[in-house]
Amino acid sequence: MRAVTVYVPCDAAALSIGAEEVANAISKECSARGIELKLIRNGSRGACWLEPLVEVVTPVGRVAYGPVTAADVPGLFAADFLNGKGHPLFLGPTAEIPWLASQQRLTFARVGIVDPASVADFVANGGYQGLRRALSMAPQEIVQAILDSGLRGRGGAAFPTGIKWKTVLDQAVEQKYVTCNADEGDSGTFSDRMLMEGDPLCLIEGMTIAGIAVGATQGYIYLRAEYPHSYRALNAAIAAAYQARYLGSDVLGSGKRFDLEVRLGAGAYVCGEETSMLQSLEGKRGEVRVRPPLPAINGLFMKPTIVNNVMTFASVPTILHRGAEFYKNFGMGRSRGTLPLQLAGNIKRGGLIERAFGVSLRELLYDYGGGSATGRPIRAVQVGGPLGAFIPASQFDVLIDYEALGAIGALLGHGGIVVFDDTVDMARMARYALEFCAIESCGKCTPCRIGSTRGVEVIDKIMSGIDSERNLALLENLCDTMVVGSLCGLGGMAPFPVQSAIKHFRADFRAKAPLKRAG
Repeated sequence: MRAVTVYVPCDAAALSIGAEEVANAISKECSARGIELKLIRNGSRGACWLEPLVEVVTPVGRVAYGPVTAADVPGLFAADFLNGKGHPLFLGPTAEIPWLASQQRLTFARVGIVDPASVADFVANGGYQGLRRALSMAPQEIVQAILDSGLRGRGGAAFPTGIKWKTVLDQAVEQKYVTCNADEGDSGTFSDRMLMEGDPLCLIEGMTIAGIAVGATQGYIYLRAEYPHSYRALNAAIAAAYQARYLGSDVLGSGKRFDLEVRLGAGAYVCGEETSMLQSLEGKRGEVRVRPPLPAINGLFMKPTIVNNVMTFASVPTILHRGAEFYKNFGMGRSRGTLPLQLAGNIKRGGLIERAFGVSLRELLYDYGGGSATGRPIRAVQVGGPLGAFIPASQFDVLIDYEALGAIGALLGHGGIVVFDDTVDMARMARYALEFCAIESCGKCTPCRIGSTRGVEVIDKIMSGIDSERNLALLENLCDTMVVGSLCGLGGMAPFPVQSAIKHFRADFRAKAPLKRAG
């Protein structure tokens, strides 16, 4: 009897809803039936509403069943699912599931397909082709390819990646660094985690290319401590890359060195800001540095440093492998390539969708998301994390594009989209944004440290019916001060949800029962 290959995700999201129990049940059932099983723990395909998603390799390809619970396993075996036979949970060939088939996966092309810990599997599916090409190019040519691709930082600021790299390349010093900000702390975001758990070698390849491009020999992945599964996956992949000579003192026999290690953060949201992250990497308190000098000139340990996030580095291998023009042909305007977008909150079909820039918010919410989980009308969405603006239903036709979102006073951030139905109280959501800022502020600048705290107090007065119109005006003035006076994006962007809530949902700012403050 042939060995049967079954894929069960080891992604944190799938594990949280029973993937480990499903994997154990399948192994136990195969043992009891004398079936030789090859069980591969892959990353999630991103269709969270179908997790745990079990895939079976059949003569016609991989077929999917989901969402599977451990209690479903005996019935799946009785229906002969190992041969791809029908069952109420049968979804057909995985690649043909409409939700997945309509996506444009470049960064996430291998996630859910490969064994995350296997270099051989990674290479067999196109991995390390970008690095091999980079090793045949001059550093200036690599940087030019990144410039030509139009790649912009995927962490929120959307700064052209090639300009950062060129600045580091141009610094005539012996020691340089490559750092990855994997401190994914925005509400409703999980693309970094999914990639690090489902295709960690993609991130490693992108960082290695960056090191070769600018002459940096040491890289660090700054990972949030709340991601233990990512930590294990990254360390396993780094060890495998060293063993296969894709990292180390002689990368692929090129004579070039690049070393990489993972450092755990201490749980501070402000360390999502690049200079705060560098402070933390140096063993100091995570707080914002005054700029200039820029990290590209004086970064980690005061040396020239590339600072990009996971999605930025993970986009690099495709650009080097397929070419800058190939990548640039996706997207619109100044927003080139694809972006992994994450649907969360009150949504029927939540998960990760990778599409080229230019897809509309409405298409994401209804064609992919299927509307709200409650079946009620969607009243608002927050795009870009807890500091992102609230977008009302009247603006759902806006395109996912940095400039298009900016034109309506919104931002894209890390691509997280949190959905609210018509029962949401937008004044309370505005209050939460400022309270979040007050808790997470590093305290270095007054507008953020004091302004966020005073803002919560003013909203409480408004909701208590105390001189509401006067306090609304005061709140708007306070937001303006925080925007223009804060040292970094935490204080400078925390007013965005407040300002958008006042603009689009002013009627919600009325007297109501007070909330208890957190902490």
